[in-house]
Amino acid sequence: MKLLRRSLVLSAALLACSLGVQAQATKEPLKFGLAMPLTGSQALFGADQAKAAQWAVQDINAKGGIDGHPLEMVLLDTQADPRLGINSVNRLINVDKVPVFVTAWSAVVKAVAPIANRSKVLELSVGANSPDIAKLGDYVYTTYPLADVDVRAQARYARETLKKQTAAVLYIHNDSGVEGARIYRDAFQDAGGKIVAYEAYDAQATDYTGALLKVRSANPDIIHIQGLVSDLPQVVSQLRQLGLKQPISTYSAGYNPKVVEQLGAAAEGMLVSALAPSADQNPNIAAFVGRWKESEKRTPNGLPYTQYLYDAPFLIGKLYEHLLKTKQPLTGENMKKALVEIGKFDLPMTGLLEITKDHRVNKPVYLYEVKNGQFAPVATIK
Repeated sequence: MKLLRRSLVLSAALLACSLGVQAQATKEPLKFGLAMPLTGSQALFGADQAKAAQWAVQDINAKGGIDGHPLEMVLLDTQADPRLGINSVNRLINVDKVPVFVTAWSAVVKAVAPIANRSKVLELSVGANSPDIAKLGDYVYTTYPLADVDVRAQARYARETLKKQTAAVLYIHNDSGVEGARIYRDAFQDAGGKIVAYEAYDAQATDYTGALLKVRSANPDIIHIQGLVSDLPQVVSQLRQLGLKQPISTYSAGYNPKVVEQLGAAAEGMLVSALAPSADQNPNIAAFVGRWKESEKRTPNGLPYTQYLYDAPFLIGKLYEHLLKTKQPLTGENMKKALVEIGKFDLPMTGLLEITKDHRVNKPVYLYEVKNGQFAPVATIK
């Protein structure tokens, strides 16, 4: 696999011309890495997330960069494959010499964590949701709420608000699916409900009949699916074809117009969660979505994820700004210290982000129901 590398920094001459500040042309670029799936089964999400980060870099540089330094993003393709993720991160650290990098997809985040810890380079997980991410070492932090935030909220909502007595859990057999399913199961049971079916399916499968027949036999009041955007439409479609009419819930992978478009009528009534504000809660989001429609003629795939990826360069810029102001070397070790020292970040798309001492973040959970092909808000859980 030939790694894709894109340098997203504006040239010094262009920057100086656009800003009218000749002195900035002599300032060294400030690098960070982004390792995302640009090709392969998860590229539908990964490419849009990378584009959002690219726009953020452009916007930061258009306003003068970081203390006159242009911000530079080095982008590599992981295909959401842990082995390619390891190759990408080794290159970012050893060749590009970045002190901080961003990546996503739980299996990749976990695979590269030992490299970050060993090299003392700050790893920021932005979008992956495995609860284990909070326990991967001193140099691994998440800026995205983990599954024990939104999945637990969904389970409690199903039991306490919707008054569902029984639930079935379907999950993809990978890090994200296994751990998310466990959280839903435990939270639903802790709230007094009963799990009547708990079935895994293979990540490479296309026929889910075996697991779905077990769910049909159990006849639950609600079905929760912990899958990926690539398999979720197929699972829901086959579930409906087998005559299962129960309400379906899923986490933020389902908050995607393409999923609703693919499912059509089968998506009606589906409950999904989002971990970022909408245009109604943050006026910046309307302009962000408008930018997508103007540039790409569509809305982004997985809007909340793209919001977090747009914010990531701004957070990294604040870390660089802190180190420059305090005249500290621009190292991964100091990046980590800056993250802890600053603690709270006010970001343009997702608002206030507070990094906790246990490497977590907490955010409100926005629940939506698909009605007439649209996501209608039903609850906000804080």
